[in-house]
Amino acid sequence: MASTVKTPAAKKPRKPRVAKARKIAVVSTTPAEQSNAALLARREAAVPRGVASAAPVFAERAENAELWDVEGKRYIDFAGGIAVLNTGHRHPSVVAAAKAQEDKYTHTSFQVVPYEPYVALAEKLNALAPGDHAKKSLLVTTGAEAVENAVKIARAATGRPGVIAFTGGYHGRTLLTLGMTGKISPYKKDVGPFPSDIFRAPFPSVRDGITVEDALTGLQNLFLTDAQPDRVAAIIIEPVLGEGGYTPVPFEMMQALRQICDEHGILLIADEIQAGFGRTGTWFAIEHSGVVPDLITVAKSMAGGYPIAGVIGRADIMDAMAPGGLGGTYGGNPVACAAALAAIEAIESEGLLARSLEMGETFRARFAEIGARVAPYRMWDIRGLGAMLAVEFVTDFETATPDAALVKSICAHALKRGLILLACGMQGNALRIMVPLTASDEIIAEGMAIFEAALADAVAEQAA
Repeated sequence: MASTVKTPAAKKPRKPRVAKARKIAVVSTTPAEQSNAALLARREAAVPRGVASAAPVFAERAENAELWDVEGKRYIDFAGGIAVLNTGHRHPSVVAAAKAQEDKYTHTSFQVVPYEPYVALAEKLNALAPGDHAKKSLLVTTGAEAVENAVKIARAATGRPGVIAFTGGYHGRTLLTLGMTGKISPYKKDVGPFPSDIFRAPFPSVRDGITVEDALTGLQNLFLTDAQPDRVAAIIIEPVLGEGGYTPVPFEMMQALRQICDEHGILLIADEIQAGFGRTGTWFAIEHSGVVPDLITVAKSMAGGYPIAGVIGRADIMDAMAPGGLGGTYGGNPVACAAALAAIEAIESEGLLARSLEMGETFRARFAEIGARVAPYRMWDIRGLGAMLAVEFVTDFETATPDAALVKSICAHALKRGLILLACGMQGNALRIMVPLTASDEIIAEGMAIFEAALADAVAEQAA
Protein backbone atom coordinates (compact mmCIF):
# COMPACT_ATOMS: atom_id res chain seq x y z
CA MET A 1 0.00 0.00 0.00
CA ALA A 2 1.49 3.30 -1.08
CA SER A 3 0.10 5.47 1.69
CA THR A 4 0.53 4.92 5.38
CA VAL A 5 -2.64 6.83 6.19
CA LYS A 6 -6.04 5.95 4.81
CA THR A 7 -8.32 8.96 4.57
CA PRO A 8 -11.96 8.06 3.35
CA ALA A 9 -13.74 31.77 45.50
CA ALA A 10 -17.11 30.66 46.83
CA LYS A 11 -18.99 32.77 49.45
CA LYS A 12 -18.86 31.63 53.05
CA PRO A 13 -21.98 29.50 53.62
CA ARG A 14 -24.70 30.91 55.85
CA LYS A 15 -25.33 29.33 59.22
CA PRO A 16 -28.34 27.02 59.29
CA ARG A 17 -31.55 28.74 60.36
CA VAL A 18 -32.69 25.64 62.26
CA ALA A 19 -30.91 23.55 64.86
CA LYS A 20 -29.12 20.47 63.60
CA ALA A 21 -30.91 17.28 64.46
CA ARG A 22 -27.68 15.29 64.50
CA LYS A 23 -24.00 15.75 64.06
CA ILE A 24 -22.77 15.89 60.47
CA ALA A 25 -19.39 14.38 59.67
CA VAL A 26 -17.17 16.99 58.04
CA VAL A 27 -14.76 15.69 55.41
CA SER A 28 -11.29 17.18 55.76
CA THR A 29 -10.01 19.14 52.80
CA THR A 30 -6.53 19.97 54.03
CA PRO A 31 -3.87 20.34 51.28
CA ALA A 32 -2.43 16.92 52.10
CA GLU A 33 -5.81 15.32 51.47
CA GLN A 34 -6.39 17.21 48.21
CA SER A 35 -3.94 15.10 46.21
CA ASN A 36 -5.23 13.10 43.27
CA ALA A 37 -4.52 9.86 45.13
CA ALA A 38 -6.41 10.95 48.24
CA LEU A 39 -9.36 12.15 46.21
CA LEU A 40 -9.41 8.92 44.23
CA ALA A 41 -9.65 6.97 47.49
CA ARG A 42 -12.56 9.14 48.66
CA ARG A 43 -14.21 8.77 45.25
CA GLU A 44 -14.00 4.99 45.36
CA ALA A 45 -15.62 4.96 48.80
CA ALA A 46 -18.41 7.43 47.96
CA VAL A 47 -19.24 7.08 44.23
CA PRO A 48 -20.55 3.93 42.49
CA ARG A 49 -18.10 2.23 40.14
CA GLY A 50 -20.57 2.57 37.29
CA VAL A 51 -19.71 6.27 37.12
CA ALA A 52 -16.41 5.89 35.29
CA SER A 53 -13.82 8.63 34.82
CA ALA A 54 -11.35 8.64 31.96
CA ALA A 55 -8.61 10.48 33.87
CA PRO A 56 -7.41 9.65 37.41
CA VAL A 57 -6.82 13.34 38.19
CA PHE A 58 -9.10 15.93 39.78
CA ALA A 59 -9.75 19.37 38.32
CA GLU A 60 -8.87 22.47 40.33
CA ARG A 61 -9.36 25.18 37.71
CA ALA A 62 -9.62 25.61 33.95
CA GLU A 63 -9.39 28.34 31.34
CA ASN A 64 -10.30 28.07 27.64
CA ALA A 65 -8.52 24.91 26.44
CA GLU A 66 -6.34 24.38 29.52
CA LEU A 67 -7.01 22.65 32.85
CA TRP A 68 -5.01 22.34 36.08
CA ASP A 69 -5.44 19.50 38.56
CA VAL A 70 -5.42 19.74 42.37
CA GLU A 71 -1.67 19.13 42.39
CA GLY A 72 -1.02 22.04 40.03
CA LYS A 73 -0.25 20.05 36.88
CA ARG A 74 -1.38 21.68 33.64
CA TYR A 75 -3.23 19.84 30.87
CA ILE A 76 -4.32 20.78 27.36
CA ASP A 77 -7.95 19.72 27.01
CA PHE A 78 -8.79 17.98 23.75
CA ALA A 79 -11.91 16.39 25.33
CA GLY A 80 -13.90 19.55 26.15
CA GLY A 81 -16.03 17.83 28.77
CA ILE A 82 -17.28 15.44 26.04
CA ALA A 83 -17.92 18.13 23.40
CA VAL A 84 -19.56 20.56 25.83
CA LEU A 85 -17.00 23.34 25.62
CA ASN A 86 -16.98 24.62 22.03
CA THR A 87 -16.59 28.09 23.57
CA GLY A 88 -13.95 26.86 26.02
CA HIS A 89 -13.74 26.61 29.78
CA ARG A 90 -15.18 29.68 31.53
CA HIS A 91 -15.72 31.85 28.46
CA PRO A 92 -15.81 35.39 29.93
CA SER A 93 -19.12 36.42 28.38
CA VAL A 94 -20.79 33.12 29.31
CA VAL A 95 -19.65 33.36 32.93
CA ALA A 96 -20.64 37.05 33.10
CA ALA A 97 -24.12 36.32 31.76
CA ALA A 98 -24.65 33.49 34.25
CA LYS A 99 -23.47 35.65 37.16
CA ALA A 100 -25.73 38.51 36.11
CA GLN A 101 -28.71 36.16 36.02
CA GLU A 102 -27.80 34.74 39.44
CA ASP A 103 -28.13 38.24 40.88
CA LYS A 104 -31.78 38.30 39.74
CA TYR A 105 -33.16 34.80 40.40
CA THR A 106 -31.89 31.26 39.94
CA HIS A 107 -35.13 29.29 39.79
CA THR A 108 -38.88 29.72 39.66
CA SER A 109 -39.73 26.70 37.48
CA PHE A 110 -40.94 27.86 34.09
CA GLN A 111 -44.12 25.85 34.68
CA VAL A 112 -44.92 27.99 37.74
CA VAL A 113 -43.63 31.49 37.01
CA PRO A 114 -42.14 31.86 33.51
CA TYR A 115 -39.22 34.13 32.67
CA GLU A 116 -37.82 35.94 29.65
CA PRO A 117 -34.49 34.09 29.23
CA TYR A 118 -36.36 30.88 28.41
CA VAL A 119 -38.40 32.63 25.75
CA ALA A 120 -35.36 34.45 24.36
CA LEU A 121 -33.40 31.22 24.04
CA ALA A 122 -36.31 29.44 22.37
CA GLU A 123 -36.57 32.29 19.89
CA LYS A 124 -32.85 32.06 19.15
CA LEU A 125 -32.93 28.31 18.65
CA ASN A 126 -35.92 28.62 16.34
CA ALA A 127 -34.02 31.15 14.24
CA LEU A 128 -30.85 29.03 14.05
CA ALA A 129 -32.46 25.71 13.13
CA PRO A 130 -32.63 24.85 9.42
CA GLY A 131 -35.88 25.25 7.49
CA ASP A 132 -38.11 28.23 6.74
CA HIS A 133 -41.17 26.80 8.50
CA ALA A 134 -42.47 28.07 11.87
CA LYS A 135 -40.64 26.46 14.78
CA LYS A 136 -40.95 26.14 18.56
CA SER A 137 -38.48 24.95 21.18
CA LEU A 138 -38.77 23.03 24.44
CA LEU A 139 -36.00 23.43 27.03
CA VAL A 140 -35.01 20.65 29.41
CA THR A 141 -31.86 19.75 31.35
CA THR A 142 -30.02 16.80 29.80
CA GLY A 143 -29.48 15.30 26.37
CA ALA A 144 -31.26 12.07 27.25
CA GLU A 145 -34.21 14.11 28.49
CA ALA A 146 -34.27 15.93 25.16
CA VAL A 147 -34.33 12.67 23.23
CA GLU A 148 -37.09 11.21 25.41
CA ASN A 149 -39.20 14.32 24.86
CA ALA A 150 -38.57 14.25 21.11
CA VAL A 151 -39.90 10.69 20.98
CA LYS A 152 -42.87 11.63 23.17
CA ILE A 153 -43.69 14.59 20.91
CA ALA A 154 -43.33 12.49 17.77
CA ARG A 155 -45.67 9.84 19.14
CA ALA A 156 -48.25 12.42 20.14
CA ALA A 157 -48.04 14.17 16.76
CA THR A 158 -48.35 11.01 14.67
CA GLY A 159 -50.41 8.76 16.91
CA ARG A 160 -47.86 6.03 16.27
CA PRO A 161 -45.60 4.11 18.70
CA GLY A 162 -42.59 2.98 16.68
CA VAL A 163 -39.09 4.46 16.64
CA ILE A 164 -36.23 3.43 14.37
CA ALA A 165 -32.62 4.07 15.40
CA PHE A 166 -29.32 2.93 13.91
CA THR A 167 -26.43 0.64 14.74
CA GLY A 168 -23.74 2.54 16.63
CA GLY A 169 -25.98 5.46 17.54
CA TYR A 170 -25.83 6.91 21.04
CA HIS A 171 -28.93 8.65 22.43
CA GLY A 172 -28.55 8.47 26.23
CA ARG A 173 -28.50 6.24 29.31
CA THR A 174 -32.10 6.43 30.54
CA LEU A 175 -34.19 3.35 29.87
CA LEU A 176 -35.97 4.65 26.76
CA THR A 177 -32.82 6.19 25.29
CA LEU A 178 -30.83 3.03 26.05
CA GLY A 179 -33.34 1.19 23.93
CA MET A 180 -32.32 3.46 21.05
CA THR A 181 -28.60 3.47 21.79
CA GLY A 182 -26.91 0.95 19.52
CA LYS A 183 -23.99 -0.20 21.65
CA ILE A 184 -24.10 -2.79 24.44
CA SER A 185 -20.95 -2.23 26.49
CA PRO A 186 -20.83 -0.40 28.77
CA TYR A 187 -24.18 1.32 28.41
CA LYS A 188 -26.77 -1.43 27.97
CA LYS A 189 -25.00 -4.32 29.67
CA ASP A 190 -27.19 -6.16 32.21
CA VAL A 191 -29.98 -3.54 32.42
CA GLY A 192 -32.66 -4.85 30.04
CA PRO A 193 -35.38 -5.46 29.12
CA PHE A 194 -35.80 -2.30 27.09
CA PRO A 195 -38.99 -0.58 25.90
CA SER A 196 -40.87 -2.09 22.98
CA ASP A 197 -41.51 -0.59 19.55
CA ILE A 198 -37.86 0.42 19.12
CA PHE A 199 -36.20 -0.99 16.02
CA ARG A 200 -32.59 -1.00 14.75
CA ALA A 201 -31.50 -0.30 11.18
CA PRO A 202 -27.95 -0.72 9.82
CA PHE A 203 -25.69 2.33 9.68
CA PRO A 204 -23.71 2.76 6.45
CA SER A 205 -20.05 2.05 7.17
CA VAL A 206 -17.18 1.78 4.73
CA ARG A 207 -15.19 0.23 7.55
CA ASP A 208 -17.70 -2.62 7.87
CA GLY A 209 -18.45 -2.89 4.17
CA ILE A 210 -22.00 -1.53 4.52
CA THR A 211 -22.83 0.82 1.67
CA VAL A 212 -25.61 3.38 1.63
CA GLU A 213 -27.52 1.02 -0.64
CA ASP A 214 -27.04 -1.81 1.86
CA ALA A 215 -28.23 0.38 4.73
CA LEU A 216 -31.32 1.50 2.85
CA THR A 217 -32.08 -2.09 1.87
CA GLY A 218 -31.79 -3.04 5.52
CA LEU A 219 -34.27 -0.30 6.42
CA GLN A 220 -36.73 -1.48 3.78
CA ASN A 221 -36.37 -5.05 5.06
CA LEU A 222 -37.12 -3.76 8.55
CA PHE A 223 -40.36 -2.30 7.20
CA LEU A 224 -41.21 -5.73 5.78
CA THR A 225 -40.33 -7.78 8.84
CA ASP A 226 -40.69 -5.87 12.11
CA ALA A 227 -41.48 -2.16 11.81
CA GLN A 228 -44.79 -1.58 10.05
CA PRO A 229 -44.23 1.84 8.40
CA ASP A 230 -47.61 3.30 9.28
CA ARG A 231 -46.92 2.48 12.95
CA VAL A 232 -43.53 4.22 13.00
CA ALA A 233 -43.55 7.67 14.58
CA ALA A 234 -39.94 8.67 13.98
CA ILE A 235 -36.54 7.78 12.63
CA ILE A 236 -33.76 9.17 14.84
CA ILE A 237 -30.17 9.51 13.70
CA GLU A 238 -26.98 11.34 14.66
CA PRO A 239 -25.75 13.22 11.55
CA VAL A 240 -22.29 12.34 12.84
CA LEU A 241 -22.06 9.32 15.14
CA GLY A 242 -20.71 10.32 18.54
CA GLU A 243 -19.81 7.39 20.77
CA GLY A 244 -20.13 5.21 17.67
CA GLY A 245 -16.94 6.56 16.12
CA TYR A 246 -17.40 10.09 14.75
CA THR A 247 -18.57 8.75 11.39
CA PRO A 248 -20.66 11.21 9.33
CA VAL A 249 -23.86 9.98 7.74
CA PRO A 250 -23.30 10.07 3.96
CA PHE A 251 -25.31 12.95 2.55
CA GLU A 252 -27.14 10.69 0.11
CA MET A 253 -28.23 8.51 3.03
CA MET A 254 -29.63 11.48 4.90
CA GLN A 255 -31.44 12.68 1.79
CA ALA A 256 -32.91 9.23 1.24
CA LEU A 257 -34.12 9.11 4.86
CA ARG A 258 -35.92 12.41 4.33
CA GLN A 259 -37.70 10.98 1.29
CA ILE A 260 -38.62 7.76 3.10
CA CYS A 261 -40.00 9.71 6.06
CA ASP A 262 -42.07 11.91 3.76
CA GLU A 263 -43.40 8.88 1.91
CA HIS A 264 -44.59 7.12 5.06
CA GLY A 265 -45.57 10.08 7.24
CA ILE A 266 -42.65 9.42 9.60
CA LEU A 267 -40.89 12.23 11.45
CA LEU A 268 -37.12 12.64 11.06
CA ILE A 269 -35.26 13.46 14.29
CA ALA A 270 -31.68 14.75 14.08
CA ASP A 271 -29.81 14.05 17.31
CA GLU A 272 -27.38 16.99 17.33
CA ILE A 273 -26.46 16.76 21.01
CA GLN A 274 -22.77 16.14 20.33
CA ALA A 275 -22.46 17.58 16.82
CA GLY A 276 -24.32 20.86 17.27
CA PHE A 277 -23.34 24.48 17.91
CA GLY A 278 -20.41 24.77 15.56
CA ARG A 279 -18.52 21.56 16.18
CA THR A 280 -18.75 20.56 12.50
CA GLY A 281 -18.48 24.08 11.03
CA THR A 282 -22.23 24.69 10.84
CA TRP A 283 -24.75 25.31 13.63
CA PHE A 284 -26.08 21.80 13.11
CA ALA A 285 -24.28 18.95 11.37
CA ILE A 286 -27.34 18.02 9.30
CA GLU A 287 -26.98 21.31 7.44
CA HIS A 288 -24.05 19.83 5.49
CA SER A 289 -26.49 17.46 3.76
CA GLY A 290 -29.10 20.10 2.91
CA VAL A 291 -31.76 18.05 4.72
CA VAL A 292 -34.28 19.73 7.03
CA PRO A 293 -35.37 17.47 9.91
CA ASP A 294 -38.72 17.68 11.70
CA LEU A 295 -37.19 17.69 15.19
CA ILE A 296 -33.68 18.43 16.50
CA THR A 297 -32.35 17.45 19.91
CA VAL A 298 -29.68 19.73 21.38
CA ALA A 299 -27.55 19.98 24.53
CA LYS A 300 -23.80 19.88 25.33
CA SER A 301 -22.12 22.99 23.81
CA MET A 302 -25.33 25.02 23.74
CA ALA A 303 -24.48 26.73 27.05
CA GLY A 304 -20.70 26.57 27.34
CA GLY A 305 -20.63 24.20 30.31
CA TYR A 306 -23.98 24.92 32.00
CA PRO A 307 -26.55 22.09 32.03
CA ILE A 308 -29.33 22.66 29.53
CA ALA A 309 -30.84 20.78 26.60
CA GLY A 310 -33.77 21.12 24.26
CA VAL A 311 -35.93 20.01 21.38
CA ILE A 312 -36.42 22.28 18.36
CA GLY A 313 -39.10 21.41 15.88
CA ARG A 314 -41.88 22.33 13.50
CA ALA A 315 -44.42 24.39 15.40
CA ASP A 316 -47.35 22.15 14.54
CA ILE A 317 -45.50 19.05 15.75
CA MET A 318 -44.23 20.72 18.92
CA ASP A 319 -47.80 21.75 19.78
CA ALA A 320 -49.06 18.16 19.64
CA MET A 321 -48.80 17.71 23.42
CA ALA A 322 -51.57 19.07 25.64
CA PRO A 323 -50.73 21.77 28.22
CA GLY A 324 -48.80 20.18 31.08
CA GLY A 325 -47.58 17.32 28.91
CA LEU A 326 -44.13 18.81 28.51
CA GLY A 327 -41.71 20.32 31.00
CA GLY A 328 -39.73 19.50 34.10
CA THR A 329 -38.90 21.16 37.39
CA TYR A 330 -35.49 22.40 36.32
CA GLY A 331 -36.06 22.49 32.57
CA GLY A 332 -34.68 25.65 30.97
CA ASN A 333 -33.05 26.88 34.18
CA PRO A 334 -32.72 30.69 33.93
CA VAL A 335 -28.98 30.74 34.69
CA ALA A 336 -28.34 28.13 32.03
CA CYS A 337 -30.58 30.01 29.57
CA ALA A 338 -28.54 33.18 30.11
CA ALA A 339 -25.33 31.21 29.62
CA ALA A 340 -26.66 29.62 26.44
CA LEU A 341 -27.61 32.96 24.92
CA ALA A 342 -24.09 34.23 25.66
CA ALA A 343 -22.44 31.10 24.26
CA ILE A 344 -24.43 31.34 21.03
CA GLU A 345 -23.51 35.02 20.75
CA ALA A 346 -19.83 34.12 21.24
CA ILE A 347 -19.99 31.49 18.48
CA GLU A 348 -21.45 34.12 16.17
CA SER A 349 -19.28 37.12 17.09
CA GLU A 350 -16.00 35.19 17.25
CA GLY A 351 -16.51 33.38 13.94
CA LEU A 352 -16.29 29.94 15.49
CA LEU A 353 -18.12 28.20 12.63
CA ALA A 354 -15.34 29.19 10.23
CA ARG A 355 -12.79 28.45 12.93
CA SER A 356 -14.10 24.89 13.19
CA LEU A 357 -13.52 24.29 9.50
CA GLU A 358 -10.00 25.74 9.71
CA MET A 359 -9.18 23.61 12.74
CA GLY A 360 -10.48 20.53 10.98
CA GLU A 361 -8.08 21.03 8.07
CA THR A 362 -5.20 21.60 10.48
CA PHE A 363 -5.95 18.44 12.44
CA ARG A 364 -6.36 16.33 9.30
CA ALA A 365 -2.99 17.43 7.92
CA ARG A 366 -1.13 16.99 11.20
CA PHE A 367 -2.65 13.59 11.97
CA ALA A 368 -1.79 12.32 8.49
CA GLU A 369 1.80 13.56 8.75
CA ILE A 370 2.33 12.22 12.26
CA GLY A 371 0.72 8.89 11.49
CA ALA A 372 2.84 8.30 8.39
CA ARG A 373 6.06 9.13 10.23
CA VAL A 374 5.53 7.77 13.75
CA ALA A 375 3.11 4.86 13.28
CA PRO A 376 3.21 3.63 9.67
CA TYR A 377 0.23 1.53 8.61
CA ARG A 378 -1.50 1.93 11.97
CA MET A 379 -3.71 4.98 11.35
CA TRP A 380 -6.52 3.50 9.30
CA ASP A 381 -8.82 6.50 8.93
CA ILE A 382 -9.13 10.20 9.65
CA ARG A 383 -12.79 11.16 9.42
CA GLY A 384 -15.44 13.66 10.46
CA LEU A 385 -16.78 17.10 9.63
CA GLY A 386 -15.04 20.34 10.59
CA ALA A 387 -13.36 20.03 13.98
CA MET A 388 -15.46 16.97 14.86
CA LEU A 389 -12.77 14.47 13.91
CA ALA A 390 -11.70 10.97 14.84
CA VAL A 391 -8.56 8.97 14.09
CA GLU A 392 -8.96 5.20 13.91
CA PHE A 393 -6.09 2.84 14.71
CA VAL A 394 -5.56 -0.75 13.56
CA THR A 395 -2.90 -3.40 14.13
CA ASP A 396 -1.91 -3.28 10.44
CA PHE A 397 -3.37 -2.35 7.06
CA GLU A 398 -3.40 -5.94 5.84
CA THR A 399 -5.98 -7.18 8.35
CA ALA A 400 -7.25 -3.76 9.54
CA THR A 401 -7.90 -5.31 12.96
CA PRO A 402 -9.16 -2.64 15.39
CA ASP A 403 -6.48 -1.79 17.98
CA ALA A 404 -8.25 -0.53 21.09
CA ALA A 405 -5.21 -1.39 23.23
CA LEU A 406 -3.06 1.07 21.29
CA VAL A 407 -5.65 3.82 21.68
CA LYS A 408 -5.92 3.18 25.41
CA SER A 409 -2.14 3.40 25.67
CA ILE A 410 -2.03 6.64 23.66
CA CYS A 411 -4.57 8.23 26.00
CA ALA A 412 -2.60 7.13 29.08
CA HIS A 413 0.73 8.40 27.76
CA ALA A 414 -0.87 11.65 26.58
CA LEU A 415 -2.31 12.26 30.05
CA LYS A 416 1.10 11.73 31.64
CA ARG A 417 2.51 14.33 29.25
CA GLY A 418 -0.32 16.81 29.85
CA LEU A 419 -2.95 16.16 27.15
CA ILE A 420 -6.50 14.95 27.77
CA LEU A 421 -7.84 12.65 25.04
CA LEU A 422 -10.90 10.40 24.78
CA ALA A 423 -11.56 7.29 22.73
CA CYS A 424 -14.72 6.34 20.85
CA GLY A 425 -16.02 3.78 18.37
CA MET A 426 -17.77 0.44 18.57
CA GLN A 427 -14.40 -1.25 19.12
CA GLY A 428 -12.89 1.60 21.15
CA ASN A 429 -10.08 2.02 18.63
CA ALA A 430 -10.60 5.66 17.63
CA LEU A 431 -9.50 8.93 19.20
CA ARG A 432 -11.93 11.84 18.95
CA ILE A 433 -11.11 15.52 18.91
CA MET A 434 -13.37 17.82 20.97
CA VAL A 435 -10.97 20.68 21.72
CA PRO A 436 -12.65 24.07 22.30
CA LEU A 437 -13.05 26.03 19.08
CA THR A 438 -11.59 28.99 20.98
CA ALA A 439 -8.23 27.23 21.43
CA SER A 440 -5.29 29.18 20.00
CA ASP A 441 -3.09 27.85 17.21
CA GLU A 442 -0.26 27.65 19.75
CA ILE A 443 -2.27 25.47 22.12
CA ILE A 444 -3.33 23.17 19.28
CA ALA A 445 0.26 22.85 18.08
CA GLU A 446 1.41 22.06 21.61
CA GLY A 447 -1.33 19.48 22.00
CA MET A 448 -0.44 17.80 18.72
CA ALA A 449 3.22 17.67 19.73
CA ILE A 450 2.19 15.87 22.91
CA PHE A 451 0.00 13.53 20.87
CA GLU A 452 2.94 12.70 18.62
CA ALA A 453 5.13 11.87 21.61
CA ALA A 454 2.35 9.82 23.23
CA LEU A 455 1.81 7.88 20.00
CA ALA A 456 5.53 7.12 19.82
CA ASP A 457 5.44 5.98 23.47
CA ALA A 458 2.47 3.71 22.84
CA VAL A 459 3.92 2.15 19.69
CA ALA A 460 7.25 1.50 21.43
CA GLU A 461 5.49 0.03 24.45
CA GLN A 462 3.49 -2.29 22.25
CA ALA A 463 6.59 -3.41 20.36
CA ALA A 464 8.57 -4.14 23.52
